[in-house]
Amino acid sequence: MRKLVEVQNGIISDEGIQFIVEAQEPFEALEASGRMIADSDGHAFVYLLDTGTDYIYMQFKEVLWPAMLAALQRKEVPLLQWGEQIMPLASYHEELWMLLENIEGNDNYGGAFSSAVEKAFKEALASRA
Repeated sequence: MRKLVEVQNGIISDEGIQFIVEAQEPFEALEASGRMIADSDGHAFVYLLDTGTDYIYMQFKEVLWPAMLAALQRKEVPLLQWGEQIMPLASYHEELWMLLENIEGNDNYGGAFSSAVEKAFKEALASRA
């Protein structure tokens, strides 16, 4: 069974960018998988965490996209904090760029989702053109 967990908060500071999960921390140790997918139905980006036996799908909804954009623009690897576990989100930039470039102008993700992504990441997409 797929476990979906919503990331609640994104903190942008001089020290870096950190995403916070307030859900109960899992018992197993987590590792950043370096994989990200799009959830067009949920209007979210999803980063996969590896438990060693399964994946936990970390959902980054639209309210967190400004912090995601800041991480791209600052070229910083953001951290994810879930209880006592803090980890860098490996391959964050590569995975997010790949998704952004695939979503831009592509209504296969749904027109509303594509438009929202293009609007939220407009500056970043323009800088790559």
